[in-house]
Amino acid sequence: MENSKTVPEFLNYLKFEKRFSEHTANCYGADLRQFTEFLVDRSESVPQTTEHHQPVTSLPQQQYQHTSTATVTAEPMTNVDKILISIDSNDVRAYLGRLNEKQYSKATIARKLATLRSFYKFLMKRNKVGVNPVASIRTPKQEKRLPHFLEYEEVKRLLQTPPLDNWLGARDRAILETLYSTGMRVSELVGLNMDDIDFLGEIVHIRGKGKKERINPIGSSALQVIQHYLEFRNKRAQNNPNFETKVLFLNKHGKRLSTRSVRRKMDKYLKMAGLDPSISPHTLRHSFATHMLNNGADLRSVQELLGHQSLSTTQIYTHLTTRKIKDIYQNAHPREKMQQQEQEDQPQDQAEKNQTQEQTENQQW
Repeated sequence: MENSKTVPEFLNYLKFEKRFSEHTANCYGADLRQFTEFLVDRSESVPQTTEHHQPVTSLPQQQYQHTSTATVTAEPMTNVDKILISIDSNDVRAYLGRLNEKQYSKATIARKLATLRSFYKFLMKRNKVGVNPVASIRTPKQEKRLPHFLEYEEVKRLLQTPPLDNWLGARDRAILETLYSTGMRVSELVGLNMDDIDFLGEIVHIRGKGKKERINPIGSSALQVIQHYLEFRNKRAQNNPNFETKVLFLNKHGKRLSTRSVRRKMDKYLKMAGLDPSISPHTLRHSFATHMLNNGADLRSVQELLGHQSLSTTQIYTHLTTRKIKDIYQNAHPREKMQQQEQEDQPQDQAEKNQTQEQTENQQW
């Protein structure tokens, strides 16, 4: 079975030119593998014409994962590539129909379609296709789901749950405090190094998606807990030569903590705090953004703090602040204030009316 040449070339483009992470590039590769398998099955099920190519029976997994090679040499086109560049919009629609039959969510279908858009835009730039078969395909409308967030008292209860009298508890308290104080992603948190925290300047250096970096302020409460954790951490590092000295948050073996480990720890403390177990570490990021907006932060500033490329991504949090806006409206609008005053005075007026009526009845007696 001949290997695809265009897919590895595309994945290298994502990695080295677009600066996508290896994980993201591999996700794109998985989507393209699924699409290619569909096209192969489809080509085998239709009569072969002069415009159809020889059927392909299997696809190697490694071709759809990012490789460390930065360049791909130009070689004769394989049957897999011929299939990929010969499709039209009907093939794409048929693929989306197959995904619907398999009951994929609209969000997943939209993501897979986005992969195809990027892939065929890439092929257009490389002059490998004359027409983009995805250009006329509309992205399925997705249900708008508001991100879940915690009230401040719930956040406070969660942050106070990990104990401070041992190094793992101090580490976990520092992790939760850092997530809520900065609004960073869990993947960004586990990537922090020791020199990313500026205790004097109260800022943290964050490496975000697409290798983009930003500087966020970090609160004094979080810094105090991090300092406390470092006292335990540094003592353990002295007795363990295998400790990764540059890494901030370590597991019990002295290695960099994983995002999965953070999730497991979160589940543990949610249960201890009596909070909803479906809450994820990302909920602290949602809570950070919502609380910032509720307390007067402007949308553009929150966008910068979250590391969002588009303001529209941040705007979803404005839906969560409706209650705060209503409170401000009712307290500031003169008509609303007057109505509130009338409602407050109404019970008193009724009480005075009842008292007068009672006095009149007593006089009659």
